[in-house]
Amino acid sequence: MSRFWGFNPHAGGKKIPDGVKIATQARIEAHAAEHFAGLYRRIAVRFRGQFCYIDAFVDEDIPREMTPDEAERIRNTPLHLCRMRFFGEERWSLAFFKYSDMKYEPCFFDTGEWVGTPEQALDVGGVYLR
Repeated sequence: MSRFWGFNPHAGGKKIPDGVKIATQARIEAHAAEHFAGLYRRIAVRFRGQFCYIDAFVDEDIPREMTPDEAERIRNTPLHLCRMRFFGEERWSLAFFKYSDMKYEPCFFDTGEWVGTPEQALDVGGVYLR
């Protein structure tokens, strides 16, 4: 029986170096400003281990009957867009956030590839902003 190793884009990954975190956040924020301007109040990029999470804060219509505390809670609740897994500076895999079950679901990039860039990941997750 032969054994072989295959690349699984949705397992493993590498811890993201601090320099890559800074550059990735800047790239995502610049791409959001260029392609999604006016559709969000703030983009939040957070890192944990091999993962990078992209969230957005949007201005939603707040019903008048809500209390100020309820309205503030809604304004401060992020819209989860996607999660990337780090394999190298230009090699990230992607998981789209599904609100139907509140989980990240592995998916392809728009290119049909399993790996891509942070900008391409935001383009996929940005469907929630349109």
